[in-house]
Amino acid sequence: MPKVMIYTDGAARGNPDGPGGYGAVISFTDSMGEIHEKELSAGYKKTTNNRMELMAAIVALETLNRPCEVELYSDSKYLTDAFNQNWIDGWIKRGWKKSNKEAVKNVDLWERLLKAAEPHKIKWNWVKGHDGNVYNERCDRLATSAADNNAVLTDDF
Repeated sequence: MPKVMIYTDGAARGNPDGPGGYGAVISFTDSMGEIHEKELSAGYKKTTNNRMELMAAIVALETLNRPCEVELYSDSKYLTDAFNQNWIDGWIKRGWKKSNKEAVKNVDLWERLLKAAEPHKIKWNWVKGHDGNVYNERCDRLATSAADNNAVLTDDF
């Protein structure tokens, strides 16, 4: 099973109706020992940071064309905790509810993320944002640029 590193970030401009964007970098080593990288980003109007964090992970995972062993790095504590602490399993059991009264937001994207993650063995890692991690900073720049430029939609979102 090939090993892949995925770094993600999402950006939103302070309100749910403002522009947002995601950025992701996929890094892998081929059979000859050469490192390859692929950058992905897109901008959206009317979005939130959590949606963009989810989109970054979804699009990166959907880009992989075969099952992989994935190390996924995100500066979204919410995203990594949702997987590492099995929140999603609980949400599904409760009909996508956080509690009896509060519904989980972005269920469409959570379901899409679960489907994208299905064939892979994934380890979710939280990295502190703006800690000098070169990949994380690159993802942040990609996400911010996509948000600022309101790039053409590249996904049906």
